[in-house]
Amino acid sequence: MKPDHTEPSLLAEQLSQVFKRPSGRKLDEMRYVSFEVNIAPHANGSVLCSFGNTRVICAATVEDRVPGWMRQQKIQGGWLTAEYAMLPYSTLTRKDRPISKGKQDGRNIEIQRLIGRSLRAVIDLKKLPDKTIWIDCDVLQADGGTRTASITGSWLAMRIAVNKLLEEEKIKEDPIIDNLAAISAGVYENNCILDLDYPEDRDATVDANVVMTGKGKFVEVQSSGEEATYDREEFDQLLSLSEKGIRELIEKQNRELK
Repeated sequence: MKPDHTEPSLLAEQLSQVFKRPSGRKLDEMRYVSFEVNIAPHANGSVLCSFGNTRVICAATVEDRVPGWMRQQKIQGGWLTAEYAMLPYSTLTRKDRPISKGKQDGRNIEIQRLIGRSLRAVIDLKKLPDKTIWIDCDVLQADGGTRTASITGSWLAMRIAVNKLLEEEKIKEDPIIDNLAAISAGVYENNCILDLDYPEDRDATVDANVVMTGKGKFVEVQSSGEEATYDREEFDQLLSLSEKGIRELIEKQNRELK
């Protein structure tokens, strides 16, 4: 059944009698999301971010220096960068560490670049003089959506780290401009659904990852057909579902901070 372009919650209710997700969730229903803060005591800020069975440790560490290229080009302010890795036991079958192959994992590089540029969209680096924030994301358990959980958890870890810098008067102004969160959506058995877990992600004909700010601004939209195509109506529905999910995630971030 092809979904029409309407409110995600209404659409989910209309189709609830004719379509069931493997998990039993509604079309617009996310997995249970939780944040466990200060999971890594030596980091300036850290969070164990869980989207259902997907669990990622996100840590923010502050260094009192900037990359050499910034010094050479005399660029004022600070920097933020990210690294991402899946632990060998995070998947059903053991995943080799990149170092054992003697080369970087292309998927890891793509995701860590996504995390870094997403976070840089909501931080004023000029207010972070001569400092670098390192974001490290380590996947403990992968069940779909590791990149979106990494971005959502990393913003919270960054927020905690920056709060400490402000409390200790190591920076004068708050550099963080807005919240940031990410969620996946896709077309599964001809239905647009929110927050894909592994069975859905594996069999989806269209997969999208959406990154947005608290003010509802898009930072990045990655969407592609898996040997399939999709129309504007489906794309709009995926965006509507993503907006709903990201609003929920940002509410959870703010509740955790309070």
